[in-house]
Amino acid sequence: MRILMLAQSPIAGDSRILREAAALTATGHTVHVVGRDVPDAFLADHGELGAGASVESVSRSAGLRGSGTGPVVGHGRRGIKVLGQRMVRWLLLPEHRLRTEKQWRTAAAAKLAKFEPFEVVHAHDFNTLELAAEYAGKWSAKLVYDSHELWFDRALPGRPTPLWRIRGRRFETALAQRAVVVFTVSDGIAQRLRERGLSDVRVVRNTFPRAEVPAELPDTPAGLLYAGRVGAGRDLPTVVEAARLLAPFRTLLMGSVDPNYRLDLGGVEKVPETSIDEVDRVLQESGISLVTLTNTCENHRLALPNKLFHAVRAGVPVVAADLPELRAVITKYHLGTLYEPGNAESLAAAVRAVIADYPGYVSAVRAAGDELNWDRDADQLVTAYAALAKPPANASN
Repeated sequence: MRILMLAQSPIAGDSRILREAAALTATGHTVHVVGRDVPDAFLADHGELGAGASVESVSRSAGLRGSGTGPVVGHGRRGIKVLGQRMVRWLLLPEHRLRTEKQWRTAAAAKLAKFEPFEVVHAHDFNTLELAAEYAGKWSAKLVYDSHELWFDRALPGRPTPLWRIRGRRFETALAQRAVVVFTVSDGIAQRLRERGLSDVRVVRNTFPRAEVPAELPDTPAGLLYAGRVGAGRDLPTVVEAARLLAPFRTLLMGSVDPNYRLDLGGVEKVPETSIDEVDRVLQESGISLVTLTNTCENHRLALPNKLFHAVRAGVPVVAADLPELRAVITKYHLGTLYEPGNAESLAAAVRAVIADYPGYVSAVRAAGDELNWDRDADQLVTAYAALAKPPANASN
């Protein structure tokens, strides 16, 4: 089948989209991805999407984002003028998000209008769903909804928007009911979507391909690594405070920094970003992976972040926020320990507990890799698409 994927995420670094596209092209489908702000180098060489895939880019404005110049992690500026600017930004952020997302959809629609019809339109997250539903209808194509997050239950910067959330959940459900199948990332989010009226919801977790050779780790870890987005909601101030309690045990931070986010790193070491595969090496050299989130929204409570499964692929135990979905997986497979979000002493104690039984946790993580891997999750995706390719049972011969 000819599949169109729509995504407002920067797909060059979105491992879920890359793996899904590769899994589908490997089984004979063709996939075209329209993404956001895709680097020229990736447009020229997008082998990660697999043979039979193509990609193009649509930009959206930076708007209230920072200029990208100067330090992005460090002491924030102070003063009445700065406080005023932050207040204005806090008030305007919700409208800004909606404008920039709509701008992308408008620009993407201009491209879609020139396309030959596709057989499937696959919407990655809610901010592409309306456009995907529109063109699935125009082309008499099948609509697939891929909910990476519980969209209207996220922790968002800016002023509260309760009415937007209520209306948004209803609109999301109305659009998603047109989909022939809905994918999401965890059992908890799948259950919420079913409770809202969606029938065929399937879980495709953000797992990684199994390592070809299991990692050989020392008996004692050398440090603690947070590898992921650096921004609000990641409980990073707690990490900084715990690093002080754990010193001289090293705490490292690696990842892209959200615009306008400021964090005094204290004793945390900032290390250069690297490729997804190279993160394995840094994780293994450190020995413990941090999977941190604040307990501030339903989306966090039901999340299973990429970094959890990246640690499994690297063979490294985790210290994770004690949130329901994370707790269920980590305790089932004995992947590491849990801490109370926002509590630095709890985080430090959880790290010490992993260190105390490090070989045992390493052994458990290695065993879990037999089940928590992309081969299993890709099969869910490929099986669903194989069913879409079959003609209806009542079709004429």
